Amino acid sequence: MNWKLFGAILIGVAPAIAIPRITTAQVPIGDLQNQAPGITISGTVTSVVGNNFVLDDGTGQIIVDAGPRWWQEINVSEGESLTVTGEVGRGGELDAFTLTRSDSTVINIRPAQGPPPWAGGPNRRAPQPLQ
Repeated sequence: MNWKLFGAILIGVAPAIAIPRITTAQVPIGDLQNQAPGITISGTVTSVVGNNFVLDDGTGQIIVDAGPRWWQEINVSEGESLTVTGEVGRGGELDAFTLTRSDSTVINIRPAQGPPPWAGGPNRRAPQPLQ
């Protein structure tokens, strides 16, 4: 047996065996706009501090950040059932876009795209008009 040839073949084949394949799903471009941004969870409020609250869905709990109180004060109560759409923030909390109460009332917190409207703090300067 030619050991040099065997070694060359082994070296050539090893990366193909060792590199895992990534499985992807093809999504039509037309369907991309039909995808709702963010994630949606439902559960029961177990604790409230300001506009932050803990939501429990029976499988776990997450802190929901509904923005600063100086921007918009929301009034949720312990024991209330909510559906929240948002995105997971850097700290692991859920940054809310919308809250939906059990009576279908929707509270809009912020847009799903771009920075939140309160970015810059309560004393931020108003945007200047384009010249």
